[in-house]
Amino acid sequence: MNVEEIRDYCLSKPGATESLPFDDETLVLKVGGRIFAMISLSGDSSLTLKCDPEIALELQEKYTFVEPGYHMNKKFWITLRDTTLIPRNLVMQWIDSSFVLVAAGKK
Repeated sequence: MNVEEIRDYCLSKPGATESLPFDDETLVLKVGGRIFAMISLSGDSSLTLKCDPEIALELQEKYTFVEPGYHMNKKFWITLRDTTLIPRNLVMQWIDSSFVLVAAGKK
């Protein structure tokens, strides 16, 4: 998925909002005032998402493109590198999981 597709998918979630609070190269998506996704606009197509800690470790072991969350608590966040090369269904599934975790108010 490219940046525009990810942005559109995230904004299709109920109550989702977008902003650029850090810089002009990091699009932040929130629900209930809390971050559930961060999209790099600098051209590297990376996406940072909230993730259950146990699942985060499993994903990092299974996929080379899943890394600990960039500039985030590495226990609770993952970063997907070059989302244009990752199967669409996986990206959407992980966005959904992040949204649900944050919307439910979990750490």
